[in-house]
Amino acid sequence: MKNVYITRIAKFLPNEPVENEEMEEKLGIINGKASKARRIILRNNQIKTRYYALDKEGNVTHNNAQLVAKAVEGLCDDTFNKSEIELLSCGTSSPDQILPSHAAMVHGFLKSGNLEVNSPSGACCAGMNALKYGYMAVKSDQVKNAVCTGSERTSSWMKSDIFEDEVAHLEAVEQQPILAFNKEFLRWMLSDGAGAVLLESEPNGKTPLKIEWMEGYSYAFELETCMYAGGEKLEDGNLKPWSEYPADVWGKMSLFAMKQDVKLLSENILKKGVASMKLAMEKHNITEDDIEYYLPHISSYYFKENLYKEIENQGLHMPWEKWFLNLQKVGNVGAGSIYLMLEELINSGKLKKGDRIFLQVPESARFAYSYAYLTVV
Repeated sequence: MKNVYITRIAKFLPNEPVENEEMEEKLGIINGKASKARRIILRNNQIKTRYYALDKEGNVTHNNAQLVAKAVEGLCDDTFNKSEIELLSCGTSSPDQILPSHAAMVHGFLKSGNLEVNSPSGACCAGMNALKYGYMAVKSDQVKNAVCTGSERTSSWMKSDIFEDEVAHLEAVEQQPILAFNKEFLRWMLSDGAGAVLLESEPNGKTPLKIEWMEGYSYAFELETCMYAGGEKLEDGNLKPWSEYPADVWGKMSLFAMKQDVKLLSENILKKGVASMKLAMEKHNITEDDIEYYLPHISSYYFKENLYKEIENQGLHMPWEKWFLNLQKVGNVGAGSIYLMLEELINSGKLKKGDRIFLQVPESARFAYSYAYLTVV
């Protein structure tokens, strides 16, 4: 087995940062009324700026695959050409279409020559699953290098016109034309962007990071769906997919909008997160003393203090000085967030040889968690 190193890292954030007061202008107003939930949600998540692949008029400037292609191109220079990439592994929650796969579409924009593509599906863990596939491929000497990415382009999923059919339908049946909170919640949470890493079996580059190990855990066997798109959650907790609904109700029910069961999220995301964190740390016999930088992907600063408390409650300790977050500046980029955090840390100038970095990525879709442990070499 080969050693595996992150030797290059790049990001692409579209357009200019969007301030809180600009969000509704970009995404649009639903039913002609400003959102009452927006300020409450933003006060809790404490995100100050985010990025949208939309211009000033709300027109799309990049699709998801184009965002990723830009990030991948950021890995390349005179000493490493995109034609040298042997494996392209791309994870996202928000692919541009059902078929072809996300990585195939990225490859189409790169026009980089023949290579293997891999497109893990899912939510936030999709970016880590993309990394793990590349990690295993390089480690087992299947390929000499791999480019792995995480990205989201959710802004177009959150635009007001996505919900207009549903609001019109509610008015027609004499119901209150108010969007359900589980549909509106994510409108004020998500951001667009892409991150990419180059994996190689030699510690090249200015700040190479050795991937010591990666782990993943799922609690779908005991918890029902929490975040979803392309279906509707039934009273019994099961998810009914869009393909089982008549086409004429897809818009009336906003079936393709991203939705979140907020109550289920708050009850489980931290407890299962720390439980799986303990499993990973115990399996590899590490403690907080073996970690210089802790990078937890959190969707909102609402969870920051509570995550710290839950870590303490379950018998672990993670001092604040080890935490590294950038949510306030770039927003919640889902599968891309961990790449953007790591990119900022690497370029901060803080890292020194021997530093160890612990990555933690939860996804609330059906409660899955991914981990990676890195060493600066």
